[in-house]
Amino acid sequence: MYIQSETDLRALLGFPKDRAKNKQLDELEKHSIHFIRLSPFLTLSSHDASGHVDCSPRGGKPGFVKVINNKCILIPESKGNNRLDSLLNLLATGNIGCLFLIPGVDETLRINGTARISTSTEHLALFTEERNPPKVCIEITITEVFLHCAKSLMRSELWSIDSQIERSSLPTMGIMINEQLAVTDIPESQNEMLKRYKKDL
Repeated sequence: MYIQSETDLRALLGFPKDRAKNKQLDELEKHSIHFIRLSPFLTLSSHDASGHVDCSPRGGKPGFVKVINNKCILIPESKGNNRLDSLLNLLATGNIGCLFLIPGVDETLRINGTARISTSTEHLALFTEERNPPKVCIEITITEVFLHCAKSLMRSELWSIDSQIERSSLPTMGIMINEQLAVTDIPESQNEMLKRYKKDL
């Protein structure tokens, strides 16, 4: 059996309380700005014109996302694998969602808005301290921003040392991809991969 309507869904799960509804803002203020400046990691969600969705990670030193004003932030497009899934989606629809995390903090910050891919020299000049400065950045015009409660990170114990697993609990990336693609090449070792990645950070 599946739920097919909001009426049925609300009958089962209920409605948000006033605080949960009213916490949604349409621009940044001092606490959300502070959160962004302390965050070294976010997930970026987007979709293309056909509705195909994607979510990808973005990371850097705290403050790698630049706050331009209360309605605008910039995310550098750091060197990656050139799939460009997020950027192509943004070209198609311009819709974006972000979830900011801070290690050790169980609350998260959600930002939704519209995005453009910028090559502005003024924008890119903000990222010159990067080891590999970006060629483009994502300019987000904010439509929604709100703090998200701690429950999901508390349940997962994400920041707990006891929750960490040994990397050897998983095969190396090279082994996993080779097996997924049925490739018989000798897989890259974990140390070789990390050494290669470090050149592009």
